[in-house]
Amino acid sequence: MEQRNFTEIDEEFICENCSKKVLKLGYSCRNHCPYCLHSKHLDKNPGDRQEECHGDMEPIGLEMNNKKGYVIIFRCKKCGMIRKNKAAKDDNMDLIIKLSSNQMGD
Repeated sequence: MEQRNFTEIDEEFICENCSKKVLKLGYSCRNHCPYCLHSKHLDKNPGDRQEECHGDMEPIGLEMNNKKGYVIIFRCKKCGMIRKNKAAKDDNMDLIIKLSSNQMGD
């Protein structure tokens, strides 16, 4: 069975999209801003900080997963990479609902 490399990093940051201070998640790794849902393209494997792109990962859609719940679909505005990440408990639910009506690709 293939094993993914995963480095757990849960740290505070200032969102480069909305400029708000984002606190640690506390129960898992913080991947995106709970206010605007944007992320930053930092990792090749979760938590490794090896990606050189560093572009803005824009939320473009939403999937529902029976085990993970809401999963946000992101697209990097710089390189176009698509990534997915589980929504956090404190994410802006109005934006989650808005994303649920988006088709992947806009």
